[in-house]
Amino acid sequence: MDHLDTLIIGAGALGLACAARLARPGHDLLIAEAETLIGSHTSSRNSEVIHAGIYYPPGSLKAELCLEGRERLYAWCARHDVGHRRIGKLLVAVREDERGKLEALVANAEACGVDELQPLDRAQLRRLEPEVAAAAGLLSPNTGIIDSHAYLQSLLAAAERQGAQLALDTRIERLEPHPDGWRVTGTSVGEPFQLLADRVINAAGLGAQALAATIPGLAASAIPRLHLCQGRYFSYSGRSPFSHLIYPMPEANTAGLGIHATLDLAGQLRFGPDVHYLERLDYGVDEALREPFATAIRRYWPGLDAGRLVPGYSGVRPKLAGPGEPAADFVIQTPARHGLAGLVNLFGIESPGLTASLAIAERVAMAL
Repeated sequence: MDHLDTLIIGAGALGLACAARLARPGHDLLIAEAETLIGSHTSSRNSEVIHAGIYYPPGSLKAELCLEGRERLYAWCARHDVGHRRIGKLLVAVREDERGKLEALVANAEACGVDELQPLDRAQLRRLEPEVAAAAGLLSPNTGIIDSHAYLQSLLAAAERQGAQLALDTRIERLEPHPDGWRVTGTSVGEPFQLLADRVINAAGLGAQALAATIPGLAASAIPRLHLCQGRYFSYSGRSPFSHLIYPMPEANTAGLGIHATLDLAGQLRFGPDVHYLERLDYGVDEALREPFATAIRRYWPGLDAGRLVPGYSGVRPKLAGPGEPAADFVIQTPARHGLAGLVNLFGIESPGLTASLAIAERVAMAL
């Protein structure tokens, strides 16, 4: 039976970041990916935003790893020629009665160690973004955008240069503790296989909980419930009027950060994501959503031409909180937490997971 030093399950941003961190010559490291392309799910179906670390509860993993990860990510992009731009984000209070939300964001950000937010009055906002209608705002200068596909490729290339191997169309079906590490059962290109691995990192994203449930000795209470949460996007056909990302204050009784405006590196304007819980995986974007999206967008961009909104794409977040529940933190489940040597489970790595990926990989490396 083949024996590996390290098996990483999942070739999204987390799995590939872990591979880039852990790979070294003479160390047998395999990345097993169930799909035929890397980053087929959450890692390639998002806003491609490098987050500044504004929104998350102080002291949470999301807050700490976003701030650390953002700096690691900017440095990585510069070193590996990954397309990115520190474009900046405007957080806007559309109505006067939303100013308190801006003040709360400043206080939260400062508690998280983010002290660069710049307050803007109506006139300053208009100078920066003439098409935006808002009473006040904040400029987040360290928010950026990234070519997520190029980032994933750069991580894979870095890992492969150190001897890591990638196996696509390879599905891990069962993990079992073994005297020599972990017995791994699965199929690769339809053919069954078994191998032994000293260390296993479960970075399977939307499939992480199902895989963890196969592990003898891992208590069911240690596996948080997965909630599939779709985020849908509309593209805008035509020239963007914005040079920054635009984030409105979330409306009352809505989840998420609201329907915001983002740009990719080519200047394509898109809006989203919304928050839509699912019973099963679905990446469809219904044209009937155009009007609800247009209503939300017109709050801060009254000049929107709704006819130019085109269904774009969607992603599915691996949320640990269901509808109406408080947002949950990342779960980096190490041997110190579950008692099984050589195993790390990564659960609920939604936004800002892409931003935090290199920082998460560092935490995983420290735990093994």
